[in-house]
Amino acid sequence: MLRSTVMSLRFAQNATCRRAVNPLLTAKFFSTNDDSHDDFKPKRKEFKDGMDEVVKLVEKQVKEHPVMLYMKGTPQQPQCGFSLQAVRILNAVGVDFSSVNVLEYPAIREGVKLYSEWPTLPQLYVAGEFVGGCDIMTSMYNDGQLQTLLKEKKLVE
Repeated sequence: MLRSTVMSLRFAQNATCRRAVNPLLTAKFFSTNDDSHDDFKPKRKEFKDGMDEVVKLVEKQVKEHPVMLYMKGTPQQPQCGFSLQAVRILNAVGVDFSSVNVLEYPAIREGVKLYSEWPTLPQLYVAGEFVGGCDIMTSMYNDGQLQTLLKEKKLVE
C-alpha cells in the first residue's frame, strides 16, 4: 500500500500535476502574486484587532445574564452533540438561560475562549462565573452539584 502511494506521488511529480493524486493528500495553491487584484487574493479574518472589545462584550453578557451558555447553534437547534447535551442538562434542571450562537459570531467564538482561558465550546457561566464545558456540566449534573449551585444562586427552586 505504501509503495503504491509513493509511486503515485512520484508519477504526479513527474507529470507536473498541480495536485496530489493520492486523495488522502490534498493541496490548495493560492496566488502569492502581489499584482493580483484584491478580489482574487485569499481572505483571512483578523481577530487580533478589536479583541479587547469582544472580550468586554463577553464579560458584559456574562454579568448581565444569570445563566449564560455559549454554544454552537441555538437551544432549539443545537449544531453539535456537546451543545445538545448542555441544553438538555439545563432544561432538565429547569433553569432559564440565555445563549449565544457562536457560529453566527466568529469574533465572539474566539473572544469567549480568551475570556475563560478554556479552549472548547460550549461554555456555561452561572452568576458571572465560568462553570465549564459539556463534560464538567455532565459530571456536575450527575453528582447533583449543578442543581446545588443553581439553588445557592437562587436561580431554581
